[in-house]
Amino acid sequence: MRLRLLEQKDAPLMLEWMHDLSVVKDLKADFTKKTFAECEAFIREAQSTQENLHLAVVNDEDVYMGTVSLKNINGISAEFGIVVRKGAMGCGYSGYAMQEILTIAFEKLQLESVFWCVDRKNERAVRFYDKYGYQRVDGKSLNIRVGYSEEEINSYLWYQVERK
Repeated sequence: MRLRLLEQKDAPLMLEWMHDLSVVKDLKADFTKKTFAECEAFIREAQSTQENLHLAVVNDEDVYMGTVSLKNINGISAEFGIVVRKGAMGCGYSGYAMQEILTIAFEKLQLESVFWCVDRKNERAVRFYDKYGYQRVDGKSLNIRVGYSEEEINSYLWYQVERK
């Protein structure tokens, strides 16, 4: 398994997870209405932006398993995000991708911290982050500039990793 830039050939499998309710039911965005064209546009945008880093998580045969991201990169911090296809769950892709993107964040981008949120109902994700010992923090203590209302900041579980 490895990370690589997203490619247009990833769009069909990206759309697969977006339309899989068992994958997206506890995510903030409603992915079920996304189209193939929107997947293709996301991939094109991911190839040209510096504010966000979206990478494909692929198996040894270069088959797309999911996307791992650093969003709203501001030189100091970024928001982490990850999603893997149902067939990739429980196979080590999430743990691998998370470790790799954190290495990129701290060693290549020289960020000070990476944070993310999880819906409290997303038991699978909460178990994963707690199992790996990621530190929960008060969302109000984070410098979140975009994308969240005060109500959302208060209602989600928040995690943060700081550069060592």
